[in-house]
Amino acid sequence: MNQKIFFKLFILLFISHGLFSQTDMKPEDTEVWQPIPPKVTPGQNNYAPPSDAIILFNGENLDEWIVGYNTEWTVKDGIVTITPSMEKKISPTSIRTKKEFGDMQLHVEWRSPAEIDSSGQRRGNSGIIIQGRYEVQVLDSYDNPTYINGQAASIYKQHVPLVNASRPPGEWQYYDIFFTAPRFDVHGNVLKPAYVTVVHNGVLVQYNTEIQGTIKHVGYPEYTAHPLKQPLYLQDHGNAVSYRNIWVREL
Repeated sequence: MNQKIFFKLFILLFISHGLFSQTDMKPEDTEVWQPIPPKVTPGQNNYAPPSDAIILFNGENLDEWIVGYNTEWTVKDGIVTITPSMEKKISPTSIRTKKEFGDMQLHVEWRSPAEIDSSGQRRGNSGIIIQGRYEVQVLDSYDNPTYINGQAASIYKQHVPLVNASRPPGEWQYYDIFFTAPRFDVHGNVLKPAYVTVVHNGVLVQYNTEIQGTIKHVGYPEYTAHPLKQPLYLQDHGNAVSYRNIWVREL
């Protein structure tokens, strides 16, 4: 251990046991100089990826994703848009990343269809499903009443967003998601649940929210043990939702 760090720990130990007075300390006794955090070059605007980001969708192709049989997501003009499964009369065809992620910072930009042809959960519905289990809801929630733990930026069927920060249909929106993966012991018991913070269009809507388990449309959530790192999914829920500028930083 670095001698300077050891000395500081030694001093803190004495202070905590009342054996050393803080009046005897110098300012430099609580200064930490090593290790120096690595340098990261931020993006040129609030949406551009920083230098250490993994680009999941660059506007050109879906090379970072596994696209299943009968799946039709169209890439055009820097945007990927779901070809709704209902139009194809087949089961929903979500896509998932080739890479797997644990703790991460995730940036996703999305847009619901400009034309409104339905309501509630049938209006601009998709989802960002972290680790294939924990969903941050994507939905056109602009003047669109539905159950509030299923509106945009909810942790689906678990946690209501603090506010509704939705923009009108057809306008680009973005999520910045900060996720801490759950930890399990060797017997599959939860040592630490997953937590998530979500910023929707620059507004904090989920703050260090504890995820209660795998998302369920029917029934209550519960955890099933899984590896620390798992793929990220984008959900086809039958609506022509579009995505762009998707990147992740592993934490």
